[in-house]
Amino acid sequence: MRWQGREKSSNVEDRRRGRRTKTVGAAGLGIGGILILIFALFSGEDPNQILGQLQGSQEQTTSTQTTTNAAEDELAEFVSVVLNDTEDVWQKLFREQLNRRYVEPKLVLFSERDQSACGFASAATGPFYCPADQKVYIDLSFYQQLKHRFKAPGDFAMAYIIAHEVGHHVQHLLGITTEVQRQRGRISEEEYNKLSVRLELQADFLAGVWAHHAQRMKNILEEGDLEEALNAASAVGDDRIQMEARGYVVPESFTHGTSKQRMTWFYKGLETGDLSQGDTFGVPLN
Repeated sequence: MRWQGREKSSNVEDRRRGRRTKTVGAAGLGIGGILILIFALFSGEDPNQILGQLQGSQEQTTSTQTTTNAAEDELAEFVSVVLNDTEDVWQKLFREQLNRRYVEPKLVLFSERDQSACGFASAATGPFYCPADQKVYIDLSFYQQLKHRFKAPGDFAMAYIIAHEVGHHVQHLLGITTEVQRQRGRISEEEYNKLSVRLELQADFLAGVWAHHAQRMKNILEEGDLEEALNAASAVGDDRIQMEARGYVVPESFTHGTSKQRMTWFYKGLETGDLSQGDTFGVPLN
């Protein structure tokens, strides 16, 4: 994917550990510094000179050096570029196809665990979208899981994941998520799972729509990128995950769709770029 040197989003909240350091200087002298300053006044020394020495000394002791992971920082930059691409695409589509204003989501980068309006976010849960605060949460270590656990390497595989979660934000803005959630408790768990599958497949379709228009607007795709995204979509299918975890599948418990379904709907969005083609709730699912 062509992403280096391109514009980044301003909607990223970096909450990773070690990112809130680098505080230089001090808010006050402290009791010891005040006593030294008073002594200087009585001894006839220049208090401004003493004050400067104290502040300089304190600055040296309070300045911190943040140790960063260069590879992870590069991935964070990549995520920010992809988010900016989703913003440009969805602003355009909301304006031209929906005659509405697109409200941009925030994307939170965190390490290990964090608090969202939907509960705790953790590395184990993987990336997710929280409609309550309209934020996408990602622990960048998921990129390693995508490569090693799910056997879906590549930058465009990660871009697909981000675009899928932003697709959930689009569903939230359009009221689709709310309509599905209203059915919880009104229908059986099995029937609700089927609605959840359709919601997830639509988010895959919307990720494909994003890729279609991002390519037309910015020429982002390189050779092999499509295969990376389709491989990622297949890797996170319910049937594949259950088979690897249990050795068998339980279709009634599916909540995200099969590998084939996820690839099919992502590719449909990528091929058409037409939002009207994404009604996963009104068609039979194979």
